Amino acid sequence: MKKKLILIPIGPPGAGKGTIAFLLAESFSLYLFETSKILEERFTNFSPEEFVEVEGKKYFIKDEFELFKSGKLASPPFVTHLVQEKIKEIAKLGLGIVFTGSPRTLYEAQRIMPLLSDLYGKDNIFVFLLEITEEESIFRNSHRRICKLLRHPILYLKETENLSLCPLDGSPLEKRIIDKPEIIKVRFKEYLERTLPILDYFKEQKYKLFNIPAKNPPYQVFKDIISKIDDYLKNFS
Repeated sequence: MKKKLILIPIGPPGAGKGTIAFLLAESFSLYLFETSKILEERFTNFSPEEFVEVEGKKYFIKDEFELFKSGKLASPPFVTHLVQEKIKEIAKLGLGIVFTGSPRTLYEAQRIMPLLSDLYGKDNIFVFLLEITEEESIFRNSHRRICKLLRHPILYLKETENLSLCPLDGSPLEKRIIDKPEIIKVRFKEYLERTLPILDYFKEQKYKLFNIPAKNPPYQVFKDIISKIDDYLKNFS
């Protein structure tokens, strides 16, 4: 594919953003941009005095880590700084991107989306709203595990509930610290109050936005998204 696509699944915790992003990355040869992974890496081996300065304000890593552990979103300027730097690195490599975890606030969207438009062109950006209920979110997240090596999620099924090792790379399966029911409720509330409002921004700025029912199995959600992309590319190729 000559076009360098930017694909952005958005949805509450447990909507399947990680799984769908992985499938899309494989199908379109895109860079899999996992914001949570970038944050987790930044939260490893930091000193109490360490900070990132954005717009003249200091954001201490230890404070951002505490927000992350509680289920609340890290400070938008802090996250935006990390995301923008990574986007620029990827663009230099000539790769398209599928996101999982960005943008999550209006602040991030207002700064990340113009950068993506400049680097890739607005016509190549697709946003997908993955819709599930709060009950589905809590169930999926509280049962979710990820592999220790590649950090990809393992779908919870009868066939996988007793697995202890990742079937892809053999590393141990583990739960993330933010996938406890009480933390998931906080994360869902954060999503409703801080992430959903960015949809109005996408509409105002005329980004392509598609609503996708995400209670269906991942393969069906994936097919629905592929269909939307294919239809658009055929009409404007």
